Amino acid sequence: MTLTSDGAVVMQGEWSSPATAERKFTSWIGSYSGIAGARIVLTEQGDDGAERMLSEWPGDGA
Repeated sequence: MTLTSDGAVVMQGEWSSPATAERKFTSWIGSYSGIAGARIVLTEQGDDGAERMLSEWPGDGA
């Protein structure tokens, strides 16, 4: 998971448990949504090494 502000990486985290990653995603939104230009992206790394986005905040409607 990556938190950026105006395109610059502020913080990153990695968890092996999908449930933990989902909880952290929600927690990060609550904790860091006040940062100007904040964007939080939760990704999953596949067995082939490729990443795919699972969730992002803010979403398309924001």
